[in-house]
Amino acid sequence: MDNETASLRKDFVEAVSRLIPAFESNDQKLGLAVSGGPDSLALLLLAFETYPGRIAAATVDHGLRPAARAEAEFVASICDQRSIPHAILRPVVPIRGSIQSAARRARYGLLHDWMKDHHVDWLATAHHADDQLETMIMRILRGSGIDGMSGIREKRNNIVRPLLHFRKSALISYVASHGIEAVDDPSNADQGYDRVRVRNALKDLEGFDTSLASQSASALGSAREAIEWHVDQLAAEYVKSADDGCALSKIGFPHEIERRLLLKCLHICDPALSPRGNQVDQTIHALQRGETVTLGNILCRGGEKWTFRTAPKRRNSQIP
Repeated sequence: MDNETASLRKDFVEAVSRLIPAFESNDQKLGLAVSGGPDSLALLLLAFETYPGRIAAATVDHGLRPAARAEAEFVASICDQRSIPHAILRPVVPIRGSIQSAARRARYGLLHDWMKDHHVDWLATAHHADDQLETMIMRILRGSGIDGMSGIREKRNNIVRPLLHFRKSALISYVASHGIEAVDDPSNADQGYDRVRVRNALKDLEGFDTSLASQSASALGSAREAIEWHVDQLAAEYVKSADDGCALSKIGFPHEIERRLLLKCLHICDPALSPRGNQVDQTIHALQRGETVTLGNILCRGGEKWTFRTAPKRRNSQIP
């Protein structure tokens, strides 16, 4: 085993231990989302070599490309050679609409059901440092706030991303060292996708350590958590629920705090409401002027305190 391989395995074990602290001492099973690309194959090989007998893999065939079936069977053959349980998952309903977002929803839905059926406790995906950098740049270009700029999260519920600090080049080399030729998804060259254009633009940059993007994302994530903690404390003191809605009894906080308190109030009234950022900002400005507006199906009234309740009907002053 060369030094680079040993280092990757060590870093992988440390990442899993950080994200799932009790994993080393229990008998939980780690599921792997494996597409056949170099990133996910590296995840598969690292997990197999460090946690043999405790992993299972699944490949989602979205039904969008003729070659997808063969790619899924390619992953199945690699798993079979190593006695790794593997499943090929296919959506029952064809994917339509916005392809990328619809495919993502279908993928995670299928993986969630697979985990439940096969008693898999955790799901690891192969997002890596280059993905993180691309995501952060895309979100800058879209005007994201601190939540968006915190990038891809290393852990959310039972989904973990142990490769998020790994460079793509290292993962490619690791797979090649096993004599495996990874799948090349043609969508990775499709300039119609924002991520592909950002990725191609980054190719001209040399001498930068892409793993540092994950450090920046982690710092922003910590800042987000600190703000959320503070907002929870303020909400417990100043947000009062009632039968017909709720009220925020104190205002005048910094904009970001006020924005999050407003969203908490809206969520109390209608958990399904998900307003866009500009709608939230316009609502805050209106309430600060003491106005009454409708956001979604919630009547928002400004003044010395802000009140929120389900509107009997839409009004002309609705925020667009």
